[in-house]
Amino acid sequence: MATQNLMQLSATDLAACIARREVSAEEAVSSALSAIAAHDGDIHAFVTLGASDALKAAVDVDVRLRHGERVGPLAGVPVAIKDLLSTEGMRTTFGSRHYSGHVPDRDDIAVERLRAADAIVIGKTNTSEFGYGAVSRNALFPTTRNPWDTALSPGGSSAGSAAAVAASMVPLALGSDGGGSIRVPAAFTGVVGFKPSWGRIPVYPGCRDPDMPGASSWESLEHVGPLARSVADIRIAYELMRGPDARDRHSLPQEEPRPKPIRRIAFSPDLGFAAVEADVATVAQRAALALAEALGVPLQIAGPPVGDIQATFEALVALDTDRHGLLALREKSGIDFGPELTSVLDRQWTGDEFTAAIFSRKRIVNSLARFFEDFDLFVTPATAAAAPLLGSETPPVLAGRAVGPAGLTPFSALANLAGLPAISVPAGLTADGRPVGLQFVGGHLADDLVLAAAAAFEAAFPFPRLLLDKSKSDRHSLAG
Repeated sequence: MATQNLMQLSATDLAACIARREVSAEEAVSSALSAIAAHDGDIHAFVTLGASDALKAAVDVDVRLRHGERVGPLAGVPVAIKDLLSTEGMRTTFGSRHYSGHVPDRDDIAVERLRAADAIVIGKTNTSEFGYGAVSRNALFPTTRNPWDTALSPGGSSAGSAAAVAASMVPLALGSDGGGSIRVPAAFTGVVGFKPSWGRIPVYPGCRDPDMPGASSWESLEHVGPLARSVADIRIAYELMRGPDARDRHSLPQEEPRPKPIRRIAFSPDLGFAAVEADVATVAQRAALALAEALGVPLQIAGPPVGDIQATFEALVALDTDRHGLLALREKSGIDFGPELTSVLDRQWTGDEFTAAIFSRKRIVNSLARFFEDFDLFVTPATAAAAPLLGSETPPVLAGRAVGPAGLTPFSALANLAGLPAISVPAGLTADGRPVGLQFVGGHLADDLVLAAAAAFEAAFPFPRLLLDKSKSDRHSLAG
């Protein structure tokens, strides 16, 4: 097997090849490093590489396999980690100049569990500063670009992880999602991105480190989850990372409700208020119908009556932000933050705004609970438009209507406010060749149901895969 093609394999298939000793873990890591060297100069997905440590870990896997010792289910598979998640001994900057030299002394729990499965951490991927912002732009590193066309945005804030997977630099990556930061870049880059139920994958220290201003933000909204090119890879990563941990008081028990059959699917093209690109709406509705046909169930146009939740979401982000610590850090260092975080810090929020947002969230949660009494699965476009030009992530007008800063992403934060499982799967291409994502949202703790629906859709409606090439003319070439 030619080593230059190894990163085009799924994580599941690559792990099987390594376990059968058809290829070595060292070859897999070398293949990933070669792919990064070949392509990341244009894409800027990675901000830190751990090549030496990754090769040592690969050699260890190969020695154990030669000796007939047991290895983990992802043994030898290179994985990338978003730079908001801590990695022991590997620089973790949170996308901020304030932590440009920070090297954690421990792994985040999700990273710890992937390492326990013998996955090999190859490097850290780009993010916006502390995860604030719809694109992985920060003052430390070059802005990440979309592998489908480097003039396009990959979204954010898990853009580096999505781009690394889409460009076949690694088969699997970790991201975090406080309002769509896994699903939005997954949709823009044509990969699968899963945000499990809140608490399914424990978070520590990551974005909850009380000793590090900024890194302790987003506690009630943040989820950790995987990005990959197949639902099977998403499932194995999820199953390896889920389960309780005493270090995260919000983490849930391992047991999950027995998944019920999907009998009723609701689809909303716009949540009743959003401006949506015509191409995206067409692709999403066609894909939703294909899902219903594959499952043999009816599709009903319906959605929870929650309206535009953006004001509630913005207030809760501010409430979850370590404002006092960040302001003190800015004053002490004399180093300012980027515009996205600065806008949160410098706005004069009131207690009444926060109280209203808390009660609004409860109304939203209750509305969704009632909605999922009538439906098993809620389907929407993952984003309101396909990937925009880099720098145009907040268009003032979309589909002929004036929109706010979150105009491209009206669908994603709903699942974060309610802690519900949600996934974005590639659903097709616009007329000009940009990927469109379809979002599946499940009810309370219905992670298995969401993953089962995504797998059924993927089997019935396979998505063409990008063959990354250095030449611009081949940038959109596709392989089935």
